[in-house]
Amino acid sequence: MAAVYKFKPYNVGRWIIWSLFALVLLCAPLVFTSNLSQTMLAQMGIAIIACLSYNMLLGQGGMLSFGHAVYTGLGSYMAMHALNAVSAGKLGIPVSLLPLVGGVAGMGFAVLLGWVTTRKSGTPFAMITLGVAELVFAMSLMFSEFFGGEAGVSGNRVAGQPFMGITFGPQVQIYYLIASYTYVCVALMFAFTQTPLGRILNAVRDNPERVEFIGYNTQRVRYFAFIIAGFFAGIAGGLGALNFEIVTAEVVGAARSGGYLLFTFLGGATFFFGPIIGAVLMVIAFVLLSELTKAWLLYLGLIFLFMVMYAPGGIASLIMMNLRVAKFGKLRQIWTSYLGLGVTALVMIAGAGAMIEMVYHLQLNSALGDVVRFMGIPLNAKGVDSWVGASLVLVTGIGLFELARRQYVLEWGTIQEEIEKEIKRRETAV
Repeated sequence: MAAVYKFKPYNVGRWIIWSLFALVLLCAPLVFTSNLSQTMLAQMGIAIIACLSYNMLLGQGGMLSFGHAVYTGLGSYMAMHALNAVSAGKLGIPVSLLPLVGGVAGMGFAVLLGWVTTRKSGTPFAMITLGVAELVFAMSLMFSEFFGGEAGVSGNRVAGQPFMGITFGPQVQIYYLIASYTYVCVALMFAFTQTPLGRILNAVRDNPERVEFIGYNTQRVRYFAFIIAGFFAGIAGGLGALNFEIVTAEVVGAARSGGYLLFTFLGGATFFFGPIIGAVLMVIAFVLLSELTKAWLLYLGLIFLFMVMYAPGGIASLIMMNLRVAKFGKLRQIWTSYLGLGVTALVMIAGAGAMIEMVYHLQLNSALGDVVRFMGIPLNAKGVDSWVGASLVLVTGIGLFELARRQYVLEWGTIQEEIEKEIKRRETAV
């Protein structure tokens, strides 16, 4: 029997994307040189691993978890205790490998707790994860020997012998450690999506009854995926412990789990790169937006509300939809509608933001006077003129946005019809 040789070409686009990703990680601290920006970059790397590990449950497995911070948080605690053991000379592990301690810890707790949580799916699974999260958070305040109570557990990452002059004291050194872990973990999690387990996990998400019918145990598939997600979550927690050098009960709290859920959804849970976008936005919101306004959580909630209403696939879905339009050369037909949507949305946001800032000023900063500055404009929080002006801007923005949205919907529908006709024409031509 003659041998049959098949040529499988390299995926050039994939090589380019991964090379650009490595280049961005390598050059980012050379562009953003301040300590604040490098700290934010390090947090983005940690958040990327955490959100991608969460998306292994939500996006790939259809498992809505309210307790993913349990595994990142417990990984942080174990890594911090290991760091203190290294500092005391009781443990001979290089500091650069301590995130793996967090990963093994996260995997171990996922093995233990995942056996219970993955026995159910859907809403029962979500409720069980919420109960586990509340249980662990309560334990963090009860067992101060391990969790350190309200003060938490702190350490010094400059421990052990320096390797080639690297002490991990300067922020740029810890950034490159986090960047290395981020690149490897992202590559491994992408590779997981191409494995038979990753494929069958997608099938369990889409049609668990059919998966059971062909002979697979859906509970076991969810359980294995849960363990792998716990491992990467623990690595993210270990990196967080090294970056901040302190771990408190907040890392296992419901707010952290909610943040993973919210920003993974905003980025786009149905696409692999969606959680990466969400992780970047999460750090920007938590670090920068929280410094700009006290009402940042309200703005975040409103953004989430509008995304659920108008773009439930997240930012990644918007990108992919427009890439499809650009592929057929139709993007130039709709850019004016995008411009109109953007301008009218800014007008609407300006009116709503002015009213929100005045309300927050009256409730929280009334002792500082009646005037609050919004976008460089002084507003009298107790003046009728400011409220009437903000209301008019808001109403005008809403009306114009609705008109622009209707025009956009008409143009978008026409473009989609043209694309479908073009696809059918190409199929018949072949």
